[in-house]
Amino acid sequence: MAEHTYTQFSTDLELVRSSFLRMGGVVETMINTAALALADGDLALVEKVRTHEKEVNQMEVEIDEHISHVLARHQPAAIDLRMLLAVSKMLTDMERCGDEAGKVASVTRRIYEGGSREMPLIELHHMASDVLDMLRQTLDAFARLDAVQAAEVVRRDKAVDREWKAALRHLITYMIEDPRTISRAIDMIFIARAIERIGDHAKNMAERVIYLVHGADVRHKGVKTAEREARGEPDEDELKIKSILSGQRPVPEDDGSEEEAVPDSK
Repeated sequence: MAEHTYTQFSTDLELVRSSFLRMGGVVETMINTAALALADGDLALVEKVRTHEKEVNQMEVEIDEHISHVLARHQPAAIDLRMLLAVSKMLTDMERCGDEAGKVASVTRRIYEGGSREMPLIELHHMASDVLDMLRQTLDAFARLDAVQAAEVVRRDKAVDREWKAALRHLITYMIEDPRTISRAIDMIFIARAIERIGDHAKNMAERVIYLVHGADVRHKGVKTAEREARGEPDEDELKIKSILSGQRPVPEDDGSEEEAVPDSK
């Protein structure tokens, strides 16, 4: 009986995991399709994004329901519980990635139906490529339980933030130089912001992968902390506290100066 229960639990857990990865694959397709529609003005691609958006919304509901079922039926512990909790949180970010791709597609339709085909797009192409790669890297890190790879995604979000700011400056300059383009440029700003938000959601999911693997919550703690936790290295503050409690003097941090330490007077 116990073996049967464990087998069913393993099956249920794998279903949650595989369903989330499949949902991620659909969202990847949405982002890539929206980027192609923006580049080519192919409005048929916009409709494909909208269709996928409904599919992603349905998948979110189904996976969430299945997670609730597994928690109620099996009461998992340790890493299995972390898996379910992590996926439950990541579902929201993944669904919002799909929402942002849908926004890109909708604004793209408005731009091209208005006959605006000369807007500068090169920076946004690069941004879209970067966030799509971040999402793929996050899904791969989740599939392989690779916290170090997840930490790389957390660091890459900084570069996307810089691209977003550069795109914003570029579009503002475009509006100043030719006020007739203000309406179109504002649409492009909405698209750039949506792409940047996809990067934020990919980063959030990557942080959840680190939590899944090591049980460490690295949200709001910075890139260096995320990378250290991903490598399984101890926290510096914790080491100092332990050394004090054990009666040892903590080793002073090297501030890079050449001044020699003055010995304690007896």
